Amino acid sequence: MSIIIANGVNLDLLGRRDPQIYGKFTLKNLEDYLRCRQVELNMMFPSNDWQLCFFQSNSEREFLEQFDKGWQGAIINAGAWTHTSLALADRLSALALPFVEVHISQPSNRQRYRQRSYITQQALGVVSGCGIHSYLAALVALLAHLHELD
Repeated sequence: MSIIIANGVNLDLLGRRDPQIYGKFTLKNLEDYLRCRQVELNMMFPSNDWQLCFFQSNSEREFLEQFDKGWQGAIINAGAWTHTSLALADRLSALALPFVEVHISQPSNRQRYRQRSYITQQALGVVSGCGIHSYLAALVALLAHLHELD
């Protein structure tokens, strides 16, 4: 079973962009963090033989195309596309890919335009405001959902 951790526009700047909002960790730190937790998660969900694939793009086309590659689930932090992309919402709806929406910061505490998400309606759930730990919580939720389907 393959799970994609998909990071959208400007998330390649993690660690450099507004560290007071997004933290000091980089995408590489995030990947290392989740791979370290994979051993623990395998004990929680032993019947699931799963692997993680990490992807980031600043191209909306590349980002959209990534979700049609046979993944069993996804953790999606679309960055600003969360608040602007009907194309992303439509694609996720059409593909019926189980995913959890992730935000490092807490959108409800930020600018008004960041408080609307076009993808929440299709998501299994949303994890936000927990920094790098938002991804771990999202992964646990996604694995639990996929485990229930087995």
